[in-house]
Amino acid sequence: MDVAAAVMMGLTLLLMVSGRTPLYATAIVGSTVAALVAGIPLTGDAETTVLSLVSGGLHPVIADMAGVLVFIGAMERAGFLKIIVDSIIRQGNALGRGPGVATAGGVGAGVIGAFTGFTQPAITAVVTGPASVTLGVDPNRSAGTHAHAGHLGNFAGFTHPTLLAVMATTAIQFGWINAIGLGTALVIFGVSFLRMRASVRASAVADPEQVTRAMAQFDRAEGDPPVWFVLVPFALLVLGFALGYPVFVVGFVVSCLVMVMGRQNAFETEEAMLASVRRIAVPLVATVGFLYMSGVIGAIGLASRMTEWFDPLTATVPIVTMLLVASLAGLLTQSNAASAAIVLPVLGVIMATGDVNPLAAAVAAAGPPSVMQYFLTGGPVAALATTVPVVPGSDLRTANRFQRPSQLAGLLFVAVVAIALGGF
Repeated sequence: MDVAAAVMMGLTLLLMVSGRTPLYATAIVGSTVAALVAGIPLTGDAETTVLSLVSGGLHPVIADMAGVLVFIGAMERAGFLKIIVDSIIRQGNALGRGPGVATAGGVGAGVIGAFTGFTQPAITAVVTGPASVTLGVDPNRSAGTHAHAGHLGNFAGFTHPTLLAVMATTAIQFGWINAIGLGTALVIFGVSFLRMRASVRASAVADPEQVTRAMAQFDRAEGDPPVWFVLVPFALLVLGFALGYPVFVVGFVVSCLVMVMGRQNAFETEEAMLASVRRIAVPLVATVGFLYMSGVIGAIGLASRMTEWFDPLTATVPIVTMLLVASLAGLLTQSNAASAAIVLPVLGVIMATGDVNPLAAAVAAAGPPSVMQYFLTGGPVAALATTVPVVPGSDLRTANRFQRPSQLAGLLFVAVVAIALGGF
């Protein structure tokens, strides 16, 4: 191992974790400098070059992500995505009144984030937050529950750079990892729902007219197709994943079906599909950057040295080791994206043993940071800090304290699933 290159890479990782420098630029620049210090040429006939390492970052999962975004563009254009989210919120109101409205608002925002790449709880909380408070939910509990949306968007979605890099490292595809992410988010939401329902004040009876006005924008519009109808494209997309067809092809074909089902103009639908793919910009740069960094870590010999350091643990309890490292990464960095600097090198070491279930390793690597990044303060940008202002009477510290037991339940779910899939 080249010591100078390893020190350079170590400094790069520390800067990424600290949050004091641009995350993706630091990964790319620091990795390049470390590679050059180790004597790896930029180009040429050598077996390993900087160019070949960059090319290694262009993983097929990026094309898969584009296929999903094409599909989402068509769904948004046809109005199908809004119909699904509105239905979720109406069902929450029917099943659980105040706690149900708050939970459904968070789930709705999470669903939007999972498919669009930007999870913003305030999108729904601006309406469902005050409505749930009117129905007797404590404002802090409502705000905290809405802000669980990030768990769903990060771990069950299709565009988060850390999830994509983990998938590339473990060579898995979309499908089961997203289902497990959805299950994790639903456990977190479910625990918060039960805790809210147990604490709703019996005396807090809402004015029916006020509730009706608050929920009016989620009513089914005249002429809207039934929910089962708009769920058909999602079912076909998932079926395509399960059968192993190329995700990009499946996404494109199902998008055309959505256009026909929604009776949309073909030119306008194509424009919407292309506009949706523009969302790939940040995940693309981030994913290529993270995978390039991972390649450099291996090329300079740091990965083999880490294998020696972690050998006692990876040889006996690889999944538990990954769970602990990933949990601490999310907790300390408070950022799922920044956690990649810690998670990916260790995941690479664990996968190099060749005796680990890839899905189990992916769950253990991607799940804990998506949960624990929110534990200490409610999370980074577009999380609890942006939800509290739209839920009257809430404050960040109290709302975050309410979130923590539910997040620990989600972390426990991740651990149980990962261990069930791949052992300890």
